[in-house]
Amino acid sequence: MNYLYSPTHAWAEEIEPKRWRVGITKFATRMLGEMVDLGFELNQGDLIKHGQIIGWLEGFKAISDLYAVINGQFVASNPLLETAISGVSDSPYQDGWLYEAKGEPDPRCMAVDDYAGLLDSTIDKILEQQASDS
Repeated sequence: MNYLYSPTHAWAEEIEPKRWRVGITKFATRMLGEMVDLGFELNQGDLIKHGQIIGWLEGFKAISDLYAVINGQFVASNPLLETAISGVSDSPYQDGWLYEAKGEPDPRCMAVDDYAGLLDSTIDKILEQQASDS
């Protein structure tokens, strides 16, 4: 699979020319905890811009805004998540994808090697914060 990763810990996979499937990374699922709810603040066909809040995710540990990583048009949310929200946590790169959109990915999206570097930096900051809180 050829994924792009956003600084907000989403992934995007081009499934057809200019049509993208978007989900959150395993790192994001671990930070939010087991998923309990998901909602979108838009409808099929609505225009979206990268960085726009398009919905929310609720996990046992936290609630987070869901940001668009595609500049274009919202196509659909994942119908499987209506009855099995656990797919986001259990299978974030397969059955747990969040939505599809047509358009172009955020130019800040990066390849896996760059995303791994971002994760290293993020984890270092978390560990530093935990150490200073002790």
